[in-house]
Amino acid sequence: MENVVIRPILQKDNEAVAEVIRQVLVDLGVPKVGTAYADKALDCMYENYNVPKATYFVAEVNGKILGCAGVAQLENYKGNVCELQKMYFLEEARGKGLGSKMMNACIAKAKYYRFNKCYLETMPYMKDAQKLYKKTGFEYINERMGDTGHYSCPVFMLLNL
Repeated sequence: MENVVIRPILQKDNEAVAEVIRQVLVDLGVPKVGTAYADKALDCMYENYNVPKATYFVAEVNGKILGCAGVAQLENYKGNVCELQKMYFLEEARGKGLGSKMMNACIAKAKYYRFNKCYLETMPYMKDAQKLYKKTGFEYINERMGDTGHYSCPVFMLLNL
């Protein structure tokens, strides 16, 4: 995909980012409870990531936000571990290499922040996402780490940075 810009979220992106995330979750049939869909943070992503050691990125093509993802300290976890958070792409943007570019930006930022590991939670049927995570070096783990509040996400993966 040409003309892709991956950049940190701006305050003016909040509404578009919330729309992208909710649209993708609806498209994929994700439960609205116990997942990112119910997160109060969705409507104010800029503010939520405007803290130390956290960055949220948008993937923009010709001024339209087609996807997003971020990294931040893993919640309710003692240790130098970040979480890959809320990585979603509209259907029109999938399968075009945007995910790999976004992963590279997120992992680079996690290393810049000097995290030791990167954790993620996902849904069992999100097979394409899991392929991307495995290609990036993530491995499946058996136990949940921290407490993200996403109790409906039963697949856990971890990457050594």
